[in-house]
Amino acid sequence: MSDLLERLRGRGWRMTAQRRVVAEVLDGDHVHLTADEVHARAVAKLPEISRATVYNTLGEMVSLGEVIEVATDKRAKRYDPNAHRPHQHLVCARCGAIRDVHPSGNPLTDLPDSERFGFTISDVEVTYRGVCPSCAAA
Repeated sequence: MSDLLERLRGRGWRMTAQRRVVAEVLDGDHVHLTADEVHARAVAKLPEISRATVYNTLGEMVSLGEVIEVATDKRAKRYDPNAHRPHQHLVCARCGAIRDVHPSGNPLTDLPDSERFGFTISDVEVTYRGVCPSCAAA
């Protein structure tokens, strides 16, 4: 069973066939699919699933904190099931590919007090940008 499915079941989330398929599609490392990509893969497993159901299910998973919405530049939002594993993102500036990265250190504590301007820091989002090997070779 996937990690996401286990987490959702652990919360007592009613697991319909549609919700199960969306969770299965999102399972894995380095998964950052758009809603349309989730829908296309879900239809392959459950042909009657609607686009609206996929969007609603993704929204519920985000609200529960089990999936993260990732927005990079002006591209479509992507959905990351690794909500409970602290990580940052590496994004290809050409094709938009996204990889999870785990740099050493703690970005919450790396910001010096002199740069906090009195803020209490609760979360950090760091996005590394570059060109992936496929795009660099093209």
